Amino acid sequence: MILFENVTKKYGDTYAIKGLSFEVEKGEVFGFIGPNGAGKTTTIKIMAGIARPTFGKVLVSGNDISVDPVAVKKNIGLIPEHPYIYEKLTGREVLWFVGKMFGMDNREIKLRCDEILSYFNLSTKADDVVGNYSHGMKQKLVIASSLIHSPELLIIDEPMVGLDPKSARQIKNIIRTMADGGGTVFMSTHTLELAESICDRIAVINRGEIIATGTMNELQELSGSTGERLEEIYLTLTEESSDDKIES
Repeated sequence: MILFENVTKKYGDTYAIKGLSFEVEKGEVFGFIGPNGAGKTTTIKIMAGIARPTFGKVLVSGNDISVDPVAVKKNIGLIPEHPYIYEKLTGREVLWFVGKMFGMDNREIKLRCDEILSYFNLSTKADDVVGNYSHGMKQKLVIASSLIHSPELLIIDEPMVGLDPKSARQIKNIIRTMADGGGTVFMSTHTLELAESICDRIAVINRGEIIATGTMNELQELSGSTGERLEEIYLTLTEESSDDKIES
């Protein structure tokens, strides 16, 4: 579903990511974790066709993002960490606008709007302008707009920001249901408990390089950690990686 081959992104003389290689299978929830500034958001921007790699190849559903970005974007739902939302439109108008951008017909948009607004408990506020929404409601609308066109791949950067516990549970259910139905989810998060509970595999990135990839058991084995929780494994891996950089 997703293939990164030796992907590097430079800004001037600075490497944001360096030589990233990994693969995400169809139907998988793939977690992407690392410290601030490790390269997570840069990786997501490249995957979604927002930024171009300096070197390397990125394939999504067999399409090269550098060759045919439109084909890739049609099948992606993106939830950025800091989304822009049209606050002078109503919630329903936002969803219609996004649906039209993805080439959906009116009947399909109406059905999906009604379904998704109901799921997120936004139906009673659907015709209010978004500028009057609470932060949590805006976040739910962003998530709804990423799902309106039923994408094959959902890319999420910090999914739980600003959500109440009930909404957070809904997002977890959406992620798992999508993967169980054959969709793919790529999720960057600082919430290690979330990654541990829902991801099939996890990659750890530090200083622009992937230092470990695998299931929880595989990561524990790679790290040599005696702890069974992702937090302990993550701290062991990132501390070792930082020590290696200092020594070199």
